[in-house]
Amino acid sequence: MKILVVGSGGREHALAWKLAQSERVQTIFVAPGNGGTVQDPRLKNIALTDSVALADFVEKEQISLTVVGPEVPLAAGIVNVFRERGLKIFGPSKEAAQLESSKDFAKSFMQRHAIPTAEYKTFSDLAAAHEYIAQKGAPIVIKADGLAAGKGVVVAMSLEEAHGAVDMMLSDNKLGDAGARVVIEEFLAGEEASFIVMVDGKNILPLATSQDHKRLMDNDEGPNTGGMGAYSPAPIVTPQLHARVMREIIVPTVQGMAKDGIVFTGFLYAGLMIDDHGNPKTLEFNCRMGDPETQPIMARLKTDLVHVMEHAVNGTLDTVELEWDRRTAMGVVMAAAGYPDTPRKGDVITGIPPETPESVTFHAGTALADGKLTVTGGRVLCVVGLGDTVKLAQKHAYEVVEKIHFNGAQYRRDIGWRAMNKKH
Repeated sequence: MKILVVGSGGREHALAWKLAQSERVQTIFVAPGNGGTVQDPRLKNIALTDSVALADFVEKEQISLTVVGPEVPLAAGIVNVFRERGLKIFGPSKEAAQLESSKDFAKSFMQRHAIPTAEYKTFSDLAAAHEYIAQKGAPIVIKADGLAAGKGVVVAMSLEEAHGAVDMMLSDNKLGDAGARVVIEEFLAGEEASFIVMVDGKNILPLATSQDHKRLMDNDEGPNTGGMGAYSPAPIVTPQLHARVMREIIVPTVQGMAKDGIVFTGFLYAGLMIDDHGNPKTLEFNCRMGDPETQPIMARLKTDLVHVMEHAVNGTLDTVELEWDRRTAMGVVMAAAGYPDTPRKGDVITGIPPETPESVTFHAGTALADGKLTVTGGRVLCVVGLGDTVKLAQKHAYEVVEKIHFNGAQYRRDIGWRAMNKKH
């Protein structure tokens, strides 16, 4: 059978890599793909991004199933286009994707359905936003309403930073339409975790737990990024907490969407904040798998992903049981010079070692031209190490990272530090 994966990042490389392990697969097309997918003989890049052109391609090639990686085509309605033509695709409709594409939509949805989240207010008026910040004080969180590629959230620790963030979004228009409205919400303290499930419209299949590292530098310092690394499983998500998140957040979300007349299908990602007493609240929803969480999660998945995806599009996820590698998987992101604000492109990448049972390198912002692999985006690679302990997984990941070279490479040296503090 033939499968199409839509996207060009590390998440899509990991999904295509995992799908390609199925014996039933003839070809996996990746649209548009990257410098890593083009080097894998089982994968084939196609230079298409338009939804209608992709649907035409799927019909022509008789592709059995399409899996959408990133949020932008989902928010633009690629699933609606495919479904209107009777094509099998895994992802949420444009209407369902509003859970991610509009922070205001998500917050009012959570309030309406009593899903635990931070107190908030939405503003498009600059003066009113400044007044609210002055009244509430800092720390406080400022979020662009629309999609901003992981850069639309400012956790302001001072009033000056909070007022500056509002000016940047509403007045300076630095984030364009995404920042034409802002959501201002209370600051939640605690530890974050990524809780990702697959939904077929009614049945919910949880994936392995994971934790992302958003800040650019060690010790969680520096600006927020799209994610500098992740590991799976996340020790903070105990079996008791897992059950509670399903009961209080995930199930009410899927049921709430159905009550509102929007059936949810696709990956559903709840970004959680867990306080010191173990109480979870929802920071945000994504309507796709996280990046870089996908990379360690896929590295641990032992079940045939094609089999899982078929059940997902056929509405029978309740018959699937997932099998996981017992080891910890640790993904370290290598980013370009200047990331996240002004990533430098064109640097040549060398030294990526071949995949082993203990490590695999997924590409994101890379391209292959004239035999040279070069940097084309902010997050360049995600190196995943696997090991029986967190420490061993970390060791395997960083051993590979140290072999890879491109000028100006940035990466954190402490991915997994919270898990290290919990167990060695």
